[in-house]
Amino acid sequence: MNIHSITIEVADNEDVAATEHFYQDAFGLDDRIRVGVSSTSTSGFRGFAPSLIFTQPADVDVLFHKAISGGAEVLKPVAKSLWGYGGSLRAADGTVWQIASASKTGDGRPTGTIEKLVLLLGVEDVKASKRFYEEQGVKVSKSYGSKYVEFDSGRIALALYKSANLAKQVGVPPEGEGSHRLTVNADGTFTDPDGFAWDLSAVVA
Repeated sequence: MNIHSITIEVADNEDVAATEHFYQDAFGLDDRIRVGVSSTSTSGFRGFAPSLIFTQPADVDVLFHKAISGGAEVLKPVAKSLWGYGGSLRAADGTVWQIASASKTGDGRPTGTIEKLVLLLGVEDVKASKRFYEEQGVKVSKSYGSKYVEFDSGRIALALYKSANLAKQVGVPPEGEGSHRLTVNADGTFTDPDGFAWDLSAVVA
């Protein structure tokens, strides 16, 4: 089963154009990211964090600069770590993003090319959610027991973390309630055990 795009939901129609402009201008995102409207209330951590992966660390620096200029809030400044180079941001619409490169010391200039977009979902029980998604036909590509699972899901990779661990990784308190303000547009319609909605009707052939 493939994920074709994700829809990030904002509270008002007037916010749609501004949010779309931010993601196109600051992030350089294509039609993998859509913006819609949801009147359902939300507070705190929304339980997910899209992750943009670049080849060059320089691309991470460029995106951070553009995003901050566009009104994003830095949650974790870019830095080297065990897994690479990156940090996290909160966009003006409230969505938390992880921006990273697997390379710590890239030797190239920024290309602006997104190597990979991963939808990180925070779940209550990683093993149970893994079973659920396998039953929906989503194929596992990487699995580290109860800590992390990644799926082969087409244009957008799906990955599962325990919710508290994902919140810690992106630098926000783990508490949150209400709407996730996210719809996954994919080859199936269902709601997963943690309330994340997948919708076939939004997929454009």
